[in-house]
Amino acid sequence: MKVILAQPRGFCAGVVRAIEIVERALDRFGAPVYVRHEIVHNRHVVESLKAKGARFVEDLSEVPAGAVTIFSAHGVSRGVEIDAKARGLSVLDAVCPLVAKVHHEGQRYLDQGRIVILIGHAGHPEIEGTMGQLKGDVHLIQSTEDVDRLDIPLDAPVAYITQTTLSVDDTRATIEAVKKRFKDVIGPETRDICYATQNRQTAVRELATLVDLILVVGAKNSSNSNRLREIGEESGIPSYLVADGGELNHEWFAGKTTIGLTAGASAPEVLVDDVIAALRRLGPIEVSALSGMEERVYFRLPRELAEA
Repeated sequence: MKVILAQPRGFCAGVVRAIEIVERALDRFGAPVYVRHEIVHNRHVVESLKAKGARFVEDLSEVPAGAVTIFSAHGVSRGVEIDAKARGLSVLDAVCPLVAKVHHEGQRYLDQGRIVILIGHAGHPEIEGTMGQLKGDVHLIQSTEDVDRLDIPLDAPVAYITQTTLSVDDTRATIEAVKKRFKDVIGPETRDICYATQNRQTAVRELATLVDLILVVGAKNSSNSNRLREIGEESGIPSYLVADGGELNHEWFAGKTTIGLTAGASAPEVLVDDVIAALRRLGPIEVSALSGMEERVYFRLPRELAEA
């Protein structure tokens, strides 16, 4: 079989920054450090950091008073921030700068007197954090059908913002529906959309023109990884989401000669290598890579860790 690797794939700058914050905090302050929610949605990453001394919790009540505490890349609500301060926790915020940018944009629109429409998936940690950060009238929608159900006057000034793990392509139809229904609509420019989400989806669409089957390496609870698999399916190519090489089913590959392989933004390259190794156990393979975009984005660390 031929195996073609998507480019880009795997870790984005926000994920790299979040993991580095945990690792540097462990080096500087010693174990344990506490992380609220999974730092990123990948079991391999979480287990690796656990082995180094990180402890993952879902509620700050599980954190001893005064302990070093890290907020995940998905962001948290103001209520969580207030709770952490009341408990005297030493907080390091690993929120992705692009998620923080959505928070700032949303609040700026609200301060202008606009009603904010947030496009995203209900229940996702990023959405819960964004909804909890914004002070004002915010309405969450997930699809074009939800636009018609919005209880907002048609002449009201509105603005839209989007979950970062949704691309321009994901949100285009919903944004158009918002613009069509309301008379006074503004929103962020296309360049403000998460670069990593868009780039990985574009690469999968290119893969789909070249392969018989697509494998996406990523966690079941990873929004962007699930979307990559969906894009493969929408392109007419059988596509599967796998955590690692141990989840391959040899029946998938019957009659398939060319396999596309990519990874979600929270999946490390070591898991891609693990899938390649599993494919080699099925038979001889030839590995190549698309000549896609090379990302050179880097997000600065919090000052106290950068200085360390």
